[in-house]
Amino acid sequence: MKITIVGAGLGGLTLASVLHRNGVEATVLDLDASASARVQGGMLDIHEETGQAALRAAGLYEEFLPLIHRGGEAMRVLDRHAVVRMSEEDDGRGARPEVERGALRDLLLSSLPEGTVRWGAKVGSARSLGDGRHEVTLADGSALETDVLVGADGAWSRIRPLVSAEVPAYTGISFVELDLLDVAARHPESAALIGGGMFFALGPERGILAHREPDGSVHLYVALQVPEGSFDPGDPAALAREFAGWAPELRALIASVDSEPVARPIHALPVGHEWERVPGVTLIGDAAHVMSPFAGEGANLAMIDGAELALAVVESGGDVEAALARYEKAMFPRSEEAARGSAENLVTMFAADTPDGLLAVFEGH
Repeated sequence: MKITIVGAGLGGLTLASVLHRNGVEATVLDLDASASARVQGGMLDIHEETGQAALRAAGLYEEFLPLIHRGGEAMRVLDRHAVVRMSEEDDGRGARPEVERGALRDLLLSSLPEGTVRWGAKVGSARSLGDGRHEVTLADGSALETDVLVGADGAWSRIRPLVSAEVPAYTGISFVELDLLDVAARHPESAALIGGGMFFALGPERGILAHREPDGSVHLYVALQVPEGSFDPGDPAALAREFAGWAPELRALIASVDSEPVARPIHALPVGHEWERVPGVTLIGDAAHVMSPFAGEGANLAMIDGAELALAVVESGGDVEAALARYEKAMFPRSEEAARGSAENLVTMFAADTPDGLLAVFEGH
């Protein structure tokens, strides 16, 4: 059985790792030139029932533990006047430890044999050959055939059109990503304001989200409820004007950044996105159910998708269609629940009474 996975993100690598652990090899195609071609993003909270369960299935849980950012589960919530509405320290007993995305990806890569990932293999298109087999054409014009094709290639998946006509839609929220470097020495006031873990400062239709990273930096997400493409994320003055009337110490977080801004418009597939069974192909992670980040589930879902699909294949006795159907039957309701929560949290976080609604959500958990 030839298995081809498109995308070397956390979901695709978890799938390949669990397959390999059980004696089944796969090929992973990724458009990046190498594993280090680009920065892999900030901190992730890895949930016990999904991300951690996936790591256990891959036999990597013990190696994951040293990667945890101790203290990273601390959290502060402020209103736009910089009044602290909630503050919790990390007592080490939480079930959602923080880890750097890049470190987690490196751990998964280290579990795979050399050559499993084909770097620089950008997929241009894929088509059915019948009987569950597919042909994948790469950007360089070469092509390969496969018995099982898995789209793990994110929000703008090239594999999704084989099973679904849906495409992600703009959610109304845009992020601008920024960094404060060596925050304790260079930005001590901001360091004190943000605390040791996750930070939310919220007002109607906008917010500043941040988290501390193990290297002493702070990764900021400036969130704005605006029409897509309606502002210039590269103009710091314009960005600061979006926060007129906010506390000076909160506006200073934006004014004192040490990095170039990166715009991240937030898109999502419809809540409850699913498809009819298509022989020989399926999707995992954002390719299947991209959602806004306001439930903290994206990476965790991708990893448990990969682990459960791998185990379904291993336990199928060679019945590929039974394995894919078993995986999708569990994945569809799980992702629907998370996507609904994410969409609801988006509305709650930027409502007129924020952060009251978010605090009520936390109290409910």
